[in-house]
Amino acid sequence: MKPASPQSLALAEIGGLLLDAALVGLLVFALVDRIAPHQDLAWKPFSIDQPLGLATQAKLARVGADPAACRAALRDVGIVSVDQPVREDGFCSTRDTVRAQTRLSPAAPVMTCPLALRYAVWERQVLDPAAEHLLDSDLVRVEHLGTYACRTIYGREGERPSQHASASALDVSGVRLADGRRLTIAADFRKDSPEGRFLRVARAGACELFGAVLGPDYNAAHADHLHLDLSSYRLCR
Repeated sequence: MKPASPQSLALAEIGGLLLDAALVGLLVFALVDRIAPHQDLAWKPFSIDQPLGLATQAKLARVGADPAACRAALRDVGIVSVDQPVREDGFCSTRDTVRAQTRLSPAAPVMTCPLALRYAVWERQVLDPAAEHLLDSDLVRVEHLGTYACRTIYGREGERPSQHASASALDVSGVRLADGRRLTIAADFRKDSPEGRFLRVARAGACELFGAVLGPDYNAAHADHLHLDLSSYRLCR
């Protein structure tokens, strides 16, 4: 039998190393899949009841891009949503919109399903635990100034359409607690108090879920609310 050439031996050795590496990779994947939290693994199913994790943004993007999956995610945690008609008004439109029964007040504003999905995660995974930990009370209501408004940014002629023009933005002005307290962005956001810390934690948590999050630290126009939207760029101020 003709002895193997040095090149063949080298290729066989490389093949063996690649096979070993592939086996190690599969073992590592299986271990991570078994022990890592679901919220950190992009391939695991999404649920609004999952805490925020490394894969939350990727899962929200995937589920939000599928209208049926978005509605199913709301339904799976008992959030009733009612589809809304498509409206076209010049540069403004409402597509893939719902009215979802959350703790927003006024109740069930028209918003895109992806916005409703992210809001639901924010309410359950940021606001609820922060209210319990920092304020020793339960969240009862989240007050807002609106979602859909057919206008440009700041209502200026010639500006690009606002995220509000597609019902992809929500302006949160404050919250009410089970113990009767009412916290507002205008009065409490900058306070060195549990109430102020709660609102700043709420803003920080929103920055992990939404595109642009604008508040009193951004400019005077946002002194009384947190603007949460689905912008493709990330801005947290």
